[in-house]
Amino acid sequence: MTNALPQDTLVAVVGAGAMGAGIAQVAAVAGHRVLLLDNRPQAAEAAIEGLRAQLEKLAAKGKMTAEAAQAAGQRLQAAAQLSDLGAAALVIEAIVESLPAKQSLFAELETLVSTECIFGSNTSSISITAIGSALKHPQRLAGLHFFNPAPVMALVEVVSGLATDAQVAEMLFATATAWGKTAVHAKSTPGFIVNRVARPYYAEALRLRTEGAGDCATLDAVMRESGGFRMGPFELMDMIGLDVNFAVTRSVWNAYFNDPRYLPSLIQQDLVDAGYLGKKSGRGYYDYRAGAVKPAPQTEPAHARPARIVVCGEAPAAQALATRLQSAEVSFERAASTDGRIAQADAAVLFVTDGRSATQRAAEGGIANTVLIDLALDYKQATRVALAAAGQCSESAFAATCAVLQAAGLQVTRLADVPGMAVMRTVAMLANEAADAVYQGVCTPRAADDAMRLGVNYPRGPLAWADQVGLADIQQVLRHLNACYGEDRYRISPLIQRQVYQGKSIHG
Repeated sequence: MTNALPQDTLVAVVGAGAMGAGIAQVAAVAGHRVLLLDNRPQAAEAAIEGLRAQLEKLAAKGKMTAEAAQAAGQRLQAAAQLSDLGAAALVIEAIVESLPAKQSLFAELETLVSTECIFGSNTSSISITAIGSALKHPQRLAGLHFFNPAPVMALVEVVSGLATDAQVAEMLFATATAWGKTAVHAKSTPGFIVNRVARPYYAEALRLRTEGAGDCATLDAVMRESGGFRMGPFELMDMIGLDVNFAVTRSVWNAYFNDPRYLPSLIQQDLVDAGYLGKKSGRGYYDYRAGAVKPAPQTEPAHARPARIVVCGEAPAAQALATRLQSAEVSFERAASTDGRIAQADAAVLFVTDGRSATQRAAEGGIANTVLIDLALDYKQATRVALAAAGQCSESAFAATCAVLQAAGLQVTRLADVPGMAVMRTVAMLANEAADAVYQGVCTPRAADDAMRLGVNYPRGPLAWADQVGLADIQQVLRHLNACYGEDRYRISPLIQRQVYQGKSIHG
């Protein structure tokens, strides 16, 4: 087992912006003497002053002792020039996202440091192989991708380029772990793990918006209150910055030779072209200017309870509905389910979406009053669910279904009848992308799940989520999406197909 970098070794960080300063804090708190360098006059000194103040605040809040905060602050020093870093055992760059700039920095560092010195790049998207191609000893270089803010976020992606020595990657993995982080190994491919696997969270939301499934506030509410995501995709893009999010999407799309799975959105391009970049510009998908009111999500008004409620089968959604109705002291009957239905409300029949539109399912199943319910992270704990009605469905039948769910204590949102609805198609595509990353040797299933939980705060790793829903069900959703749209975007990962054929989950 490879050991972590000893505490008595010097760590250097180049770049004193938010990421570089945060990484320097992590290393100093872990016990290393840290040199921080920036090419802007006094930037490193100012960053260290801010870090010491931050450490004092952490001590005041009881997050660390006053002695530990003072000691960590004293271990931080500003470097005046690159030659000051000659004694470093590890140099981490956190400079501008420019391949030539990174190559130039590391090439110059090679002439100043020992041959044992390890190089780590905090790049979020640039190829580690490409950066290393400018070095005489590219085996010493690996990606060491922290997430912002580095002292708070638990994840570090350790990224191996084509020339990266396996022992270097293992040492960085052990070091990140010793620094209190959860490290994951990744191969240097476009987007690594997080920025690649996260693409469907934004892409499917933008596709749903393009197709008129719902407005931004409605789709965000469904993803938060039913899907369990901390932020909806549109509010998250506004926080990140539409220009940044769009640039990452374009970068991944271009890097994969315009693979349609990563196709950028015209909606987002229009907003970026207009200068509507999100919170930082005052307008994005939402209006943040003074006096602006954030729109409320579409929520169905109260509907009259139907005369007869039947909960059908033992699927998780059916069991949760029965539990909720029982808790609310609402009378209902129980019945078996032979066609996947989870409930009946007078003439309406409720199914969990399987990737088909409600209209298609009604036609193929011969049930005009078909209503679909979207996936929820936990139907027992959700506060909102989304429904979609078939074009053949009567309004009274749809209202009866709404009333049942409202009686169960849920807010109900009506989405336009698009294939796969919102949460289901997003989770299916996240799992599909993660499965392809595993299949292509980018990472392990556990690393994919850890990366998405800890790097972007997903409520569950996408592969574990797929296993919980049922991998065969996820495959069916993807198959129906692919059949409906006829696009390579919805092709099914060979790993998912293989595991389904074997009757296995991704993790087992």
